[in-house]
Amino acid sequence: MTEPTVPRAGITARGVRRTFGDVVAVDHIDLDAPPGKVTALVGPNGSGKTTLLLVLASLLVPDAGQVSIAGFDPVTQPRAVRARTGWMPDVFGTWESLTCREVLLTVADAFALPRAAAAARVDHLLELVHLADLRDRPTQVLSRGQKQRLGLARALVHDPDVVLLDEPASGLDPRSRIELRGIVRGLAAEGRTVLVSSHVLAELDEMADRAVIVARGRTVAVEEVAAAAQARRTWRVRALDLGVLLAALDARRTPHPPPDRDGVEVELGSDVEAAELLAALVRDGVPVVELAPASGVLEQAYLALTEDRR
Repeated sequence: MTEPTVPRAGITARGVRRTFGDVVAVDHIDLDAPPGKVTALVGPNGSGKTTLLLVLASLLVPDAGQVSIAGFDPVTQPRAVRARTGWMPDVFGTWESLTCREVLLTVADAFALPRAAAAARVDHLLELVHLADLRDRPTQVLSRGQKQRLGLARALVHDPDVVLLDEPASGLDPRSRIELRGIVRGLAAEGRTVLVSSHVLAELDEMADRAVIVARGRTVAVEEVAAAAQARRTWRVRALDLGVLLAALDARRTPHPPPDRDGVEVELGSDVEAAELLAALVRDGVPVVELAPASGVLEQAYLALTEDRR
């Protein structure tokens, strides 16, 4: 059967279920990940994130439900899905005797990329993930973080439309985490569909446009990061003189719990309300040194939605 040459982009999953014996790993999950956006997949351990990603990557067949990856069904059209999907698992396996460049060229061969184009693509990706100086070193000498970066490059060799990243920041140093955010945002800016699973919610705040929160194998909520940032949440205020700060908050009838040594927490409805409070405190002569969210946008949303789940 001839496959369409211009598939629709994005990821759609409806009612996906996958069991392993008596264990229900994924229980009728729904998910949408549009092109040009970074969608975060958030949930506790055992919530079905990795199982769902394996289904989306056509590496597991679901027991029930429907999935579309760039317009193709991973069950009936796995070759088409794999040709358009870049998959980075949470644990990177490789051929340890091969060099970084050889690993990527081998993957390029598997996708039947022309040799000249493959060589140029591989050199570009090694530069992108800051492994160019290790291109001729065997992968067995790489650190955990370096292997993660090579794993990202491997997922991008064939220039995929859809990118699935499972815990991509695991093992990365702070600088590499910042660089990863830039790479992921760049992939979305190019119009690709990016779905990333991570436990590091602070990273996802700056990386993701939207989040699908799952627990116990089910979709709990879908959050738009920009909208969640404007929801009511806890902010922490610190000042050089805690007594002056508390007096000013009480005078404004701003409710707050007992302070600690690091300051006091207040509930604010939006960034605008936070800016207004800061301006008022400064006018009142309070030596404010910090006014910032007590937790990340996705962290607060996640904790609120999953506090009774494990």
